[in-house]
Amino acid sequence: MPIGLYTWDTPNGRKISVALEEMALPYTVKPVDITKRRQFDPEFLKISPNNKIPAIIDPDGPGGAPISVFESGAILIYLGAKSGKFWPSDLRAQIPVLEWLMFQMGGFGPFPGQVHHFLQVENEADRRYGLERYMAETRRLYGVMDRRLAEVPYFAGALSIADFAILGWAWRHERHKVDLADFPNVARWYAGMMARPAVARGFAVALS
Repeated sequence: MPIGLYTWDTPNGRKISVALEEMALPYTVKPVDITKRRQFDPEFLKISPNNKIPAIIDPDGPGGAPISVFESGAILIYLGAKSGKFWPSDLRAQIPVLEWLMFQMGGFGPFPGQVHHFLQVENEADRRYGLERYMAETRRLYGVMDRRLAEVPYFAGALSIADFAILGWAWRHERHKVDLADFPNVARWYAGMMARPAVARGFAVALS
């Protein structure tokens, strides 16, 4: 039976659709309309108690029993372990995957997300302060990424779930007010990722 993907058309949602396509795992999209606050519906809260998308229900979980998973980073690790793809079995090889996955979860997501927020703030003084603060940090994070990708083709060396996580947010670089020409190694990586057929399918599938 296919995995149920409870999501919406956001960077965090696209991480999972891309990963599912790359791992060739069958899934069905269950839209959670966050514009209508459906993430607060009691049924959704049963699988995502933090009222955030995405979440999944895998009817064929460990031992053949259904399992639900929330938080996009946890979902990526679960899917990688389930499929045996883009998640190394060797502990040493897992470390850079975890490092760059946590980099995204803790930084390259929350900070660009604040840029998205402050772009919509009406008060000019509040908007200016927020944008200066969060755009500066977002550009710093792009710089960290650019330096890393000067040394390796993918964030953990080999293609991994960390790349899918980061790609979900790099997809919105124009909304971050970031020109990838300023970060040529990120630009090279981004173009290569977006050219992958499974990635294209992951971004094309309707999530909302």
